[in-house]
Amino acid sequence: MTTPLPPDMSNLWMPFTANRQFKAHPRLLASAQGMTYTSIDGHQVLDGTAGLWCVNAGHGRKEIIEALTQQATKLDYAPSFQIGHEDSFRAATAVAKLMPENLDRIFFTNSGSESVDTSLKIALAYHRARGEGQRTRLIGRERGYHGVGFGGISVGGISPNRKTFSGVLLPGVDHLPHTHDLAHNAHSRGQPAWGGKHFADQLENIIALHDASTIAAVIVEPLAGSTGVLVPPKGYLERLRAITEQHGILLIFDEVITGFGRLGASTASAFLGVTPDLITLAKGISNAAIPAGAVAVRRDIHDTILGASASGIEFFHGYTYSAHPMATAAILATLGIYEREGLFERARGLSKLFEDTAHRLESAQHVIDVRNLGLVAGIELRPREGAPGARAAEVFAKCFDRGVMVRYTGDTIAISPPLIITESQIEQIFGTIEAVLKTVD
Repeated sequence: MTTPLPPDMSNLWMPFTANRQFKAHPRLLASAQGMTYTSIDGHQVLDGTAGLWCVNAGHGRKEIIEALTQQATKLDYAPSFQIGHEDSFRAATAVAKLMPENLDRIFFTNSGSESVDTSLKIALAYHRARGEGQRTRLIGRERGYHGVGFGGISVGGISPNRKTFSGVLLPGVDHLPHTHDLAHNAHSRGQPAWGGKHFADQLENIIALHDASTIAAVIVEPLAGSTGVLVPPKGYLERLRAITEQHGILLIFDEVITGFGRLGASTASAFLGVTPDLITLAKGISNAAIPAGAVAVRRDIHDTILGASASGIEFFHGYTYSAHPMATAAILATLGIYEREGLFERARGLSKLFEDTAHRLESAQHVIDVRNLGLVAGIELRPREGAPGARAAEVFAKCFDRGVMVRYTGDTIAISPPLIITESQIEQIFGTIEAVLKTVD
């Protein structure tokens, strides 16, 4: 497919992109509506990835557009240091209502990366406030993605994200093993049966090595998306919760991807029945109409930090754009759509069909695993010898040319559509992947 080029592409340094390769064969989007992107040459592409896991209510929602327009004409910006605006409090209340009980203190950020770094700083501040300032160690997980701040890549477990900065990452960080085990759990439907206790109990080994009195927090994604849709084995998160509670360690769920309906509930915590101490949020919080993020914090953690200061600023942290008026307008409009249209319940209702259609690819050419939870699926391909990721990249490109946008990470094709997807569109996504796989060497 030939795409018309803009006058000059040289000035933009694109994120997480093979820039030279992209600029030689660009795919440029011009508009979006509902479930569909349109490229600059008029090619329509079904959005099988909700943008980047974030456009949960579909594209071009007039309610959000109108809210942003009204806010821009009324209050384009308000500082959030020592002053506020009404919608920041309304938005915090609306978010808190969707969080687990007592995780109702909301700190606004502008992205998932900022939410992660904020949550880590809250954890450190909490232990200092309660007289255990020696608890500074943070525990992440292999194949975890927690954004691109120095805190996030320190607790994250993606080697390419870390290696350039390996000499200057946060000290005192350790990692749990990842939970992906093809030998035991290939082609699992929903949560895999094997490995929950086995993988979670590795935290006991880390605690034995460092001593619990030095550990501030453990951070994990309930479902890891960016490293290939890694679904937690049954009992895994429950066991992590039990161990952290036993040792006075905070448990942080990174729900930047799983928050706001992706699994068929407001959070993965609610869906899976495991409540952490902090939840990081972004992406679906504003339907990606404008950058926004948040951290939901257990009430007594918030109260402990505030109570440790007799007067003045209690927590020396924040952003120029925390609770930006445009962001809070988008959040309120987005959460209103989710409630009125019952999109979380809709996602849950479609999940069985989504699962069945995804697992139809178990016998497709090159496929070594299909895994799923809620409206998320990962199709793992056998890598080409000497060229890991190349086969999945080819599937991505060919699916786009056939009118379906998928995402690839390593050799896994990831699917995470907007929650407004129809049954026929589910068929179109997986049918296109299946057809493309037949054409790939």
